[in-house]
Amino acid sequence: MAKDFYDIEEDPSEQKVSRFNAAALINLILSDLWKDSYRHSRAGEFSKWNADLNCLWMELAGDIAPDSEEEKAYNKIEQELAEIGSLGKKAEGFKIKTKEDMVNSSKQYRILMKKAVMLKRLQNKQGKGTAYQDSADDYMDF
Repeated sequence: MAKDFYDIEEDPSEQKVSRFNAAALINLILSDLWKDSYRHSRAGEFSKWNADLNCLWMELAGDIAPDSEEEKAYNKIEQELAEIGSLGKKAEGFKIKTKEDMVNSSKQYRILMKKAVMLKRLQNKQGKGTAYQDSADDYMDF
């Protein structure tokens, strides 16, 4: 009886290398996610902003080890957000926000900013962001 495609046993220690370089596609995905993130941040749509940041995390987390310092930092930020409560909007029409709502909104904003900065630093650390170096440029060094 033939093995089902999903029953293929693999050696987890074996490093798999793609025959195709998806770096350009990944950079486009990251760029689009950051654009959405900035748009939702400016609009005060904290829930959508958080979802954008979670998508960025999913793109970047594939290149880090489980239980790494980066994963621990991300989980700590997630815990901080969970302790505050549901993510809302900066303003909801003419509804007057209570002082408690405004304090929570401010806390959420600062935590989401911290999450975004952490993700941006992780992206740069992985060489997928602004930290660019091309060995072909070395010939210009004097």
